[in-house]
Amino acid sequence: MQELKRLDVLSVGKIAGVTYGLLAVLFIPLFLIMAIAGVFSQDKEAAAISGVVGVIFAIAMPIVYGLMGFAFGCISAFIYNLVAGRIGGLKFELRPLSVPPVLPVPSSQNASLQNG
Repeated sequence: MQELKRLDVLSVGKIAGVTYGLLAVLFIPLFLIMAIAGVFSQDKEAAAISGVVGVIFAIAMPIVYGLMGFAFGCISAFIYNLVAGRIGGLKFELRPLSVPPVLPVPSSQNASLQNG
């Protein structure tokens, strides 16, 4: 049985930031489609604003989500460290990966490998 006693706050923040930033990239096509759809509005002023806002959201959303993921990842790791220090960390069991056995080289091939 293993126990996770402490998390590195910055490493959790970096992983969360990159993960949330990449997840936000999935929404870029949605914002671009909404921007394109808004351009065909009857109101020309609203069409221009819709196009600009859609493109700005498509660019800014992964950055904002990444920064928020970093901040909340750091906060979560910090809180985990406080709680784990008082009541104990997560307990889990590790299992080693099974590695296939390496077959020995026959002695005749072994001699030719050393001479060759």
